[in-house]
Amino acid sequence: MFVETQALFVAVEGRAGKMLYTGATMKDETKHAIGKRIAAARQAAGLSQSQLAKHLGVTQQMVGYLERQPVAIRPELLARLSEVLRVPVDELVGVKVSAKRATGPTGRVRQAFEAVSRLPRRKQQKIIEVVEALVAQNNNA
Repeated sequence: MFVETQALFVAVEGRAGKMLYTGATMKDETKHAIGKRIAAARQAAGLSQSQLAKHLGVTQQMVGYLERQPVAIRPELLARLSEVLRVPVDELVGVKVSAKRATGPTGRVRQAFEAVSRLPRRKQQKIIEVVEALVAQNNNA
């Protein structure tokens, strides 16, 4: 029986070229990187280890183990982590994806709208009303 074939093996570029995540051949910081990314994504999602464990159907100890120990993660668990944390699998495993060009406004306008998106819904509505009125006024001029 090959248990290893049921787990995700992460290839990492290092000084010695490409290495597979086997547990013994990589430096501790490289092996532990996926756990750090899982922990960061969990914290960004505002979840405790216990809450994440409940969503995944595992114990809190298992989540702690995933975050602290170099482990090979089953693909179905990785997919579930991605879904619950709302983070692409590529980001969890550390695959660099070329940045997609953002659409919409740029510069100060983008920053302003991002700040508005963090306001309470009622305040957002007021700002939208003001912006729509200004745009309508500009279109009529």
